[in-house]
Amino acid sequence: MFNFLAIVLCAFLWTSSAVEAATHAAAHRVSRHAPRHDAKSTRATAPAIDAKAIEADDTPLLAPGSVGPAVVRAQIMLDRAWFSPGEIDGRYAENMRKAVIAFQEVKGLPTSGRVDAATWQALHDGQPVLRTYALTAEDVAGPFEPIPRDMMQRASLRFLPYSSPAEALGERFHVDPRLLQRLNPGKSLEAGVELAAPNVEVAQPRQRAAILRIEKRAHVMRAIDAKGNVLATFPISLGSARDPLPPGRLVIRTEVKDPKFTYDPKLIRTSKPGERRVDIPPGPNSPVGVMWLGLSKPHYGIHGTPEPGRVGHEETSGCVHLTNWDALRVASLVAVGTPVEVRE
Repeated sequence: MFNFLAIVLCAFLWTSSAVEAATHAAAHRVSRHAPRHDAKSTRATAPAIDAKAIEADDTPLLAPGSVGPAVVRAQIMLDRAWFSPGEIDGRYAENMRKAVIAFQEVKGLPTSGRVDAATWQALHDGQPVLRTYALTAEDVAGPFEPIPRDMMQRASLRFLPYSSPAEALGERFHVDPRLLQRLNPGKSLEAGVELAAPNVEVAQPRQRAAILRIEKRAHVMRAIDAKGNVLATFPISLGSARDPLPPGRLVIRTEVKDPKFTYDPKLIRTSKPGERRVDIPPGPNSPVGVMWLGLSKPHYGIHGTPEPGRVGHEETSGCVHLTNWDALRVASLVAVGTPVEVRE
């Protein structure tokens, strides 16, 4: 959502319903200081994508490295099936490959990691791939604010909102806002304007998970029911060798929506002179996103991130990062007391 290097703090203390963050002393990209997208327009520099091509019935063989409308279609269908490809961006990269393999495994298909005819058939759920969405006055009213680089300046804010309507819509529809631009070339983000958007809001709720399984090497989280069936999978980012999440069995101890984040310069190697301990307000551009699931291992948790495009592609300071929308989905599947199994 904003583009700069900062410190992610994943050591958490709990006081009633608030969450205080300390640190594992690891630098990490957590937010972006400049909006990626113009606040009033979806005019794109990349070529437009024809919505009809995304809705087409063709079933081309897709493999890692593929790009284009058919990839967008498959990503939306995977998202709806709760096999998250992460941010929908029209590129068949590693997060999508893992989602395809997990989906194929559950459906009893050969786990090729390619979207073949049988996988297309299994993905088809009878729902339109795209939807028409008419922007409301609330969608474009904000508040939208650029998020400052400086933690002390951020602490002076009451909330860390989206920087633009494009960013907010990207999270709502689980899509890279640049792809949303390409689907709607030349359209301004104003009340009453109709947009073509991924039809992800029809995803059916899942039953509660009996356990979450974190597979570290694969950078995947699986939600599993009491019979051992996989209900959903999500791409995740994990800590480096310096800040590892050790294998073993943990338990979810707390759940906080819109958590507060505490910046303590005494615990951070790269803190600046004159900085003080401050509370960073909640919001979608918070370093811990919109949802925090605290684990029984002190200072570790599962949470959202303001960098959806980076999930699965970079290391954290120890915590488990998901896109904000996937963090909310995980929270809908679990409760305080749900076990979490960490595997290498």
